[in-house]
Amino acid sequence: MIKITDTIFLSPDELEERFIRAPGAGGQNVNKVSSAVQLKFDAKHCRALSNAVFLRLKKLAGRRMTLDGVIILTASTHRTQERNRKDAQDRLVALIQEAAIAPKYRRPTKPKYAAKLKRLDSKKHKGGLKKSRAKIGCNSHYNGD
Repeated sequence: MIKITDTIFLSPDELEERFIRAPGAGGQNVNKVSSAVQLKFDAKHCRALSNAVFLRLKKLAGRRMTLDGVIILTASTHRTQERNRKDAQDRLVALIQEAAIAPKYRRPTKPKYAAKLKRLDSKKHKGGLKKSRAKIGCNSHYNGD
């Protein structure tokens, strides 16, 4: 069992791994060894994930999730299969952990009366400063009232 949070556990058979050839430099070895890992996880049909967690996961995963609700992660940064496999699993766990955190509910509030008065006083003060900077006797568009 793979522990995500205290309440969410994934079974290893829910993860499908496919080993593919890694792109990039590696000399002759790159053409012979399939060291990159493509990890598939069917989040839509996973019983461990609630609907709310799935919806947040869908938003976080972005284009890494297919229309069928399958998350596909590819790991090819390391030279060995085992390290790439661990990297892909760690990235999946981090993604689900982030989705498991429910966002804080924001209670809408109105500004207090004193805050409104303070803002208006500040505006009057700034306007007065700007008025005092105006050239005296200048034919400008400003009336100066």
